[in-house]
Amino acid sequence: MPNHVSAEKRDRQNAKRNAINTINRTKLRGSIKKLRAVLTAKNADTAKELLPLTISAIDKAVQKGVLHRNAAARHKSRLTTHVNALGTK
Repeated sequence: MPNHVSAEKRDRQNAKRNAINTINRTKLRGSIKKLRAVLTAKNADTAKELLPLTISAIDKAVQKGVLHRNAAARHKSRLTTHVNALGTK
């Protein structure tokens, strides 16, 4: 338990930020899982439709501070590579 007013405020701020980050992280993970499920099912058309939406979710997560920009670039690169490989088969 915080003993100072400023520590109580910081505790409230941390709880609020944690809730926001959790929501944003959940949305990000959900969109990535959805795309990966389509890739596993080898559905190229749906994967090409979901890729821009997933990339948008990744970019929003970077803007909100949930994901580091280099990690986002890595995710986008790998997902794009998988979608492109699925389209060529």
